[in-house]
Amino acid sequence: MFKSYLMTLAILATTSLSFGQELFIGKSEVSPSEVDKVYVRGLNFLVRTQTAEGNWGDGPYGGEPAVVGLSVVSMLAHGDDPNFGPYAESIHRGLSFIVKQMNQKTGYIGRSMYNHGFATLALAEAYGVVNDPRLGPALEKAVQLILSSQSHNAFGAWRYSPESTDADTTVSGAQMVALFAARNAGIAVPEAAIQRGVKFFLTCQTPEGGFGYTSALGPNAPRSAIGCLVLALAKEKNSRAFQSGFEFLQKSPPEPNYQHYYLYYAAQAYFHASPVAWQAWNKKNVQNLKVTQSSEGNWEGQFGPTFSTCSSLLSLALNYRYLPIYER
Repeated sequence: MFKSYLMTLAILATTSLSFGQELFIGKSEVSPSEVDKVYVRGLNFLVRTQTAEGNWGDGPYGGEPAVVGLSVVSMLAHGDDPNFGPYAESIHRGLSFIVKQMNQKTGYIGRSMYNHGFATLALAEAYGVVNDPRLGPALEKAVQLILSSQSHNAFGAWRYSPESTDADTTVSGAQMVALFAARNAGIAVPEAAIQRGVKFFLTCQTPEGGFGYTSALGPNAPRSAIGCLVLALAKEKNSRAFQSGFEFLQKSPPEPNYQHYYLYYAAQAYFHASPVAWQAWNKKNVQNLKVTQSSEGNWEGQFGPTFSTCSSLLSLALNYRYLPIYER
């Protein structure tokens, strides 16, 4: 009997390691198998088109650390073993590319803070689950670069370079999400830095509730989704600022040129705002991505198939709820 008990435990342990197989915590209005089929087709496209160096060769965007970072995060989000699972080689190759792109003296990754923010997010989500001793030191350097850049910025936020003296909500959103992910991973991130970033976003919130680009003017759906996510991760979901921002987001159609960028942030904003609202939004998103996915498994968009694919996948990744940054 004891031997049989041990065998049962072994089977249960093996089952629990199949992270990507357990979809949906709680009630769902979409089919888990339907979501997983779409997701795996997208991942297979990314694996198939990745270069030997770890990036993607589709024009000016696929080779950037930001897109590599988001692609790696989309693989991690499926929940397979990142060291021995079906995407392990691609994950390690992508992370190696990011680490090699880092300036070892300053910690700066890539040629813009967009690159740096999303690459740092990938390091944070990989740290602790991927067997690579370079990740911890690289993540600490990357976080320090974000904090140092903020400390020299009069707005308490970020723009295109670490030395920028102005700020905008899109670049700042990438840094804020990276900081939250790094803090989840155990890296020291001062609460004062988080609050300074939140304060900048509040200065960009318009009377309608939406968020502008560099000031409280010209709100749109993508930037409002970013603002809502930042407030949610800062545990400000009960604030009037979050509530009015989400009300604006719900009434704002996404801009066609930024469709996939919008999906990445909007999925998270809806997820944090309301289970009921997210279920409805998620159902529509699943159906839309299902019919627009190509026979090769990718999606097309202004910033190339790799970015369009990884951001689309990450809009579906809330169904798995595996990554720490995707916890409510």
